[in-house]
Amino acid sequence: MSAPLGLLLLLVLPGLLAGRPRYQPTWGSLDARPLPAWFDEAKFGVFIHWGVFSVPSFGSEWFWWYWQKEKREPYVKFMEANYPPGFSYEDFGPLFTAEFFDPNQWADILKASGAKYVVLTSKHHEGFTLWGSKYSWNWNAVDVGPKRDLVAELATSVRNRTDLRFGLYHSLFEWFNPLFCEDATNVFKTRKFPTSKSLPELYEIVTKYQPEIVWSDGDGNAPDTYWNSTGFLAWLYNDSPVRDTVVTNDRWGVGSICKHGGFYTCSDRYNPGHLLPHKWENCMTIDKWSWGYRRNAKLGDYFTIEELVKQLVETVSCGGNLLMNIGPTHDGRIAVIFEERLRQMGAWLKVNGDAIYGTKPWRAQNDTVTPDVWYTFRPTDGKVNAIFLNWPISGTLELGEPQAKLGETQVKLVGYKEPLKWIALGEKGLMIALPQLTLKQLPCQWGWTLQLTDIK
Repeated sequence: MSAPLGLLLLLVLPGLLAGRPRYQPTWGSLDARPLPAWFDEAKFGVFIHWGVFSVPSFGSEWFWWYWQKEKREPYVKFMEANYPPGFSYEDFGPLFTAEFFDPNQWADILKASGAKYVVLTSKHHEGFTLWGSKYSWNWNAVDVGPKRDLVAELATSVRNRTDLRFGLYHSLFEWFNPLFCEDATNVFKTRKFPTSKSLPELYEIVTKYQPEIVWSDGDGNAPDTYWNSTGFLAWLYNDSPVRDTVVTNDRWGVGSICKHGGFYTCSDRYNPGHLLPHKWENCMTIDKWSWGYRRNAKLGDYFTIEELVKQLVETVSCGGNLLMNIGPTHDGRIAVIFEERLRQMGAWLKVNGDAIYGTKPWRAQNDTVTPDVWYTFRPTDGKVNAIFLNWPISGTLELGEPQAKLGETQVKLVGYKEPLKWIALGEKGLMIALPQLTLKQLPCQWGWTLQLTDIK
């Protein structure tokens, strides 16, 4: 007679689960969790800052704080000149309309960028949620403004139309939430806000949308014990629907940044220029001054594609990922300047992607002789990539780091068929003759990759 199925499961299940470690709600235990391999291999993601701040779209996504709390003159004057007396920030809510938001179009642009993941602001410091959160009554995109679940729509399109991983940014604190302000007044000895608002929202977005990146931000000067960050992360790693693939950053309370969590961000626009012993991410903006959309931005306020390619190459060479931010408009458009930069990056990666995706840092990150040459290493085939950002007028490129082997070392320009001629320069280094090409014959613009085989 066969044993009942329930009994068999009781006998077998502990064995099946034995291979999965249980993480304790302590930093020691949580920090020991290996980072899922997909994140390091991805190298490049797109950040999207979208919310009620996209309505005034003036100055910065910190508009509410600068206007109401700090009373900065440009913001006060902007409101006085353009809105009636008594107009509140909440009055911007119904004006966040998203009538041109086409999640399929967004997904197609994201795919064309060559990015491997996307992170959407599900809620910024203003507290407005882009999904119909039951913990954010009447201050969310389903009740007010678009009357749409923007998180669900983008998640569905990204998953149906691309191979990008879908991630969500979530701000722990909210500038003007009365419960948070009360807890802050009590020096965080009370915990009304995290228990009734912030933590329930986190569990809600993970359960509902299953993001593979939980990008936390905004500690409000409160410690991780106030936020119960370790308790949430233990659940995320042990029992959540994304426990095997989810990655998290380091912004979980005062003192945790660059110290705890999955990957380190250390600061906004962090680009150390040297190798770090821990996986990190450079989150930065195409608009040099703002994460949210700004109607008052000038052309010179946007990074050129040459500057963005340089950021990507430097970051990846030093073991980081690049998370490049765009700010859509209140009506749901990705402004053409952002779309152009994303498509340009995609065009560059189409040629040079093998020197970026799935690579590891080499023993040298940048060249010692020629500036703006950065190295990556492909463990799958043992090839070293030298990415150079300036095409030399002389037609020859000197590399000081590689040690070539006569008769064995091969040098190829990615996107060009013929192998290149080179000569060794003593103990270290080699001189490479680049092909004489017209602008139209170049394999790409803004940076080129030399593939070096059999070098030390």
